[in-house]
Amino acid sequence: MDRAINKKRAKLSRDMIERAAFEVIEREGLGGFSMRKLAQALGCEAMSIYHHYASQAHLFEALVERLVGELQIPPRELPWRQRARAVVGDFRAIGRAHPAFAPFLVTYRMNSPKCLAWLDGVLGVFEDGGFGKERAARLFRAVGYYLMGAILDETAGYARGASAVTVVDDAQMRRDYPKVAAAGPFFTVAAFDKTFDLGLDMLLDEMEREVASHGRATLSATPQKP
Repeated sequence: MDRAINKKRAKLSRDMIERAAFEVIEREGLGGFSMRKLAQALGCEAMSIYHHYASQAHLFEALVERLVGELQIPPRELPWRQRARAVVGDFRAIGRAHPAFAPFLVTYRMNSPKCLAWLDGVLGVFEDGGFGKERAARLFRAVGYYLMGAILDETAGYARGASAVTVVDDAQMRRDYPKVAAAGPFFTVAAFDKTFDLGLDMLLDEMEREVASHGRATLSATPQKP
C-alpha cells in the first residue's frame, strides 16, 4: 500500500497540482474547495498533495504566486501612461480569468517573494510618474482600490446577476424604477470594459494633470529620442 502511494506521489508535480486546484476552485467555488476534492480530481490520496504543500494556505499562496509570476513590468522606455495602464490591465485580466479564485486573489496580502517583487516593480512605475515617493504610494493604493473593486464586481457582483430573493420583473422595473431600467444595458458584462476604461482614464487624467501643473510635460507623451 505504501509503495503504491509513494509511486503515485512521485508522479505528481506542483504544476499538476496547481492546475488541478484552479479547476476545482472554478468548479466548486472557494467555499466548496477542499484538499480531499483536489485529491479526487488528481486521482490520489490527500497526503500525496501534502507532500508538496504543507497546508491549503501554502497551496493558495502558490496559486497567487503562479498568477502574479506571469505578470511583467513594462519597460521604462515606454510612455508612463501606457505602463500604468498595462500593470492595471494585466492584473484585472488574471482576476477575470479566474473568477472563483478572484476574491482570494484581490484580498490576499502580497508579502510572499514573487508578489513582493511584482509590487516593488509596480510601485516603481508609479514613482516614475514624478509624484514623489509618498504620493506615488498613495496613488498606487487609490488605483488599487478601484482595480480590486472592479474585479470583485466583475467576478462576484453584477457578473452573477440578481442576488435579491424578491426579484422585480421587467415591467415593474420600467414602471417603478425607470432610471435603473434605463441604466441596465450599461451594467451588463458586455459593458464592463468600456466602463472600466472610463474610470481608469479619469484617474490617470487627473494624475497627469497634477504633474503637468507643476511645469512638467504630460506623462503620456512619447519620450524624445536623444
